[in-house]
Amino acid sequence: MDKLVIFSGSANRPLAEKICQELDVKLGDIRISRFSDGEIWVKVEENVRGKDVFIVQPTCPPVNENLMELLIILDALRRASAQRITAVIPYFGYARQDRKDQPRVPITAKLAANILDSAGANRILALDLHAGQIQGFFDIPLDHLYAINVFSDYFKKTVRINNLAIVSPDVGGIKMARAYAKRFRADLAIVDKRRNTPDSTDVMHILGEVKGKNVIVVDDIIATGSSLVEAARALKNAGALKIYAAISHGVLSGQAVQKLEGSCVDSLVITDSIPLTKGKKSKKIKTVSAGKLFAEAIKRIHFEKSISVLFDALGR
Repeated sequence: MDKLVIFSGSANRPLAEKICQELDVKLGDIRISRFSDGEIWVKVEENVRGKDVFIVQPTCPPVNENLMELLIILDALRRASAQRITAVIPYFGYARQDRKDQPRVPITAKLAANILDSAGANRILALDLHAGQIQGFFDIPLDHLYAINVFSDYFKKTVRINNLAIVSPDVGGIKMARAYAKRFRADLAIVDKRRNTPDSTDVMHILGEVKGKNVIVVDDIIATGSSLVEAARALKNAGALKIYAAISHGVLSGQAVQKLEGSCVDSLVITDSIPLTKGKKSKKIKTVSAGKLFAEAIKRIHFEKSISVLFDALGR
C-alpha cells in the first residue's frame, strides 16, 4: 500500500487514527491552522503526487467550520497532484435539507455535494446518510456504508438481549429497522408520530407489539434527543421492558444529554462518526467504533475491489 495516504482534518482525528491502526499505515502529515481573522490555512507536509489519498473529516458541528476545512484540504490535495482523492465523511452535515418541503427553501444537501465535487473530491465514502437519495446528489462515485454490522456485533456480544423487538422511531426509518429486525431475528414495531416543530414531536401510538419485550430503537441521527425520549416514553407506556437505542450519529445538540439522562432510555449506543466531547458524556451513552468498517472499505477501494459486501445490508 505504498501509494495509499490517509489524512485527517480537525473534526475527528481519533477515528482517523483508528482507521490507520487497522490498516497498519501512518497517518499523513498535514498542518492546519488559523489566520488571526479566523480563516483556515492548510499545508500538506508530504508528497502526494500520484498517490491514492483519503481525507477523514466528518462535517459535524461546527458544521460550517468543518465543511470549509474539508474543502480547503481537498483543494490543497488536488493542486498537489494527488492521483485520486476520496473524502471520507463519517457524518454528512446538511443531509436533513434534502428536499423542498416548503416554498422558497434550499436543498442544501445537493449544494454541499456540488461544492465537494468542485473542490476536488473524486470519490465520497459516507456512513448512514440521512436520506438514501443523497447518493444521487453527487456526480462522482459515492460508497454508502451502514453501521448495522457494528451495532449488531455490539449487542450480540456485549448485551445479549432476549425477547427482542426492533423499533423504528418514524415511518421513514422502516427500511433500516426491518434490516435490523432481520439481522436479530426480532419483531418489528413503528412509532407513529406527528412533528410539531423541528425540535419537538407528539407521539401518537405504536404500530406493532412491544408489551413484555425488550426493544432497540434504531435511527441515523440523534440531535436534540426529543424524538427518542418521546418514543421511549410511548414504548414504556405500551409495556416495553428495557429500552435501548442504536443511533449512528450522536450529534447530541442542546440539552440532549440531560434529556437522555432523565428519560426511560436504558442505554444509547452511537458510533464514533462524531467525536463525543467531554460535555456530552453520560453513563447511558456507549460508543462503538466504525474504524474497522471504514478501514476495510478504504482497503477495498484502494485495491479496486468490490465493497458491496459492506454497504448492501439494507438492500436485501
